[in-house]
Amino acid sequence: MIVLSRHATIPDSELELTAIRAQGNGGQNVNKSSTAIHLRFDIRASSLPEFYKERLLAASHHLITPEGIVIIKAQEYRSQEMNREAALKRLENLIQELTVVEKTRRATRPTLASKKRRLEGKARKATTKSLRGKMRRVPD
Repeated sequence: MIVLSRHATIPDSELELTAIRAQGNGGQNVNKSSTAIHLRFDIRASSLPEFYKERLLAASHHLITPEGIVIIKAQEYRSQEMNREAALKRLENLIQELTVVEKTRRATRPTLASKKRRLEGKARKATTKSLRGKMRRVPD
């Protein structure tokens, strides 16, 4: 069971975990044992609260198919159990990442002191630039 918050959990029955053979280098261990894990999670058929479902389905993420199924392949470890834990952790992180509610920005006004500092900086820069001009002869 994955616990996302006090109100949201994912029971193991909603997760489809399949052991498959890992790709890439690794010698005989890769060729004869199924250590990689293929995790499938159907968002629409899950028992997640509606808020979570809406946020996940609205997100355009490479792990979520257009049908609303999360597909994660974990093969970074040599043991099946560690890959299983990695896949579950990646699913949990994905859901946490996509359902974060960001604070709304409240417009603020610049302080009087910051306005003065800005204008003083502009005046200083203008003086510096005006001194860079061509040298003029002063009439005698």
